[in-house]
Amino acid sequence: MNASVRSMTGYGRGEHIAEERKFTVEMKSVNHRYNDMTIKLPRSLASLEDKIKKRIMRDVFRGKTDVYISFETFSADDVDVKLNETLAAAYIEKLNLLEEKFGLTGGNKLELAAKFPDVITVEKAQQEEAVIWEALAPALDEAVEKFVAMRTVEGENLKKDILLKGERIKTLVAEVKERSPLVVVEYQEKLNNRLKDLLGSVDVDPQRIATEVAIFADRGCVDEEVTRLESHLVQLKDILEGGGQVGRKLDFLIQEMNRESNTIASKANDIQIVKATIELKSEIEKIREQIQNLE
Repeated sequence: MNASVRSMTGYGRGEHIAEERKFTVEMKSVNHRYNDMTIKLPRSLASLEDKIKKRIMRDVFRGKTDVYISFETFSADDVDVKLNETLAAAYIEKLNLLEEKFGLTGGNKLELAAKFPDVITVEKAQQEEAVIWEALAPALDEAVEKFVAMRTVEGENLKKDILLKGERIKTLVAEVKERSPLVVVEYQEKLNNRLKDLLGSVDVDPQRIATEVAIFADRGCVDEEVTRLESHLVQLKDILEGGGQVGRKLDFLIQEMNRESNTIASKANDIQIVKATIELKSEIEKIREQIQNLE
């Protein structure tokens, strides 16, 4: 069975509730030359960032990936309410001073002081890292699994389309290969006919004609380029069917295919070969665009 290839575009979401805590993990990615990952999570989970990243990178090797992690708690044990007594005393002191200076009366100083910033703060209570990780890991695993599954489906679709385009390129290369020697034969016939028209019954040295034809054939010979293109097409299929991280390999291979097609185009001295080469280059460009999205 052929191994799968993956797109660099994907989305995955996972949730897990354990001991009155709910963890939600969302992942999304787009194309990128390297493996660029950004993780956004609550401050209370900051110590787990490196562990989260390592877990994701076991299955994600390329692309720009954004990870969002949220944490809700339904337990009072997870909340730490803190009172800044020194700050509260300072506020109350100033409130008393206002009363004395302006002759104000009434009002609940305790209620007023509690409303001032930073007098009473609510924070997430510190929990053991192992306990938090045990609750977070299932949500993270679910998100990664769905994320990879989506990238795999899209990658397989791209693979099928690229292989179809590879078959079309193979047909075009075969046309160039078949047509190329005929061009030389046709040139020799045209040359003979032209000389007859110009010189009539005057004999022409056959060796000179043969030399001219040989120069023409050598100048327009694309045998090496065709052979290399045929080899590249075999490699294209092998790489895709081998699966895994194929993006960079294919990127290099397509550059080589494009170089060979450009050389054929520069040597082409026949309208049929020119037409085939134009279509050939078009199909290669389509593949180049598609492989930019493969991991």
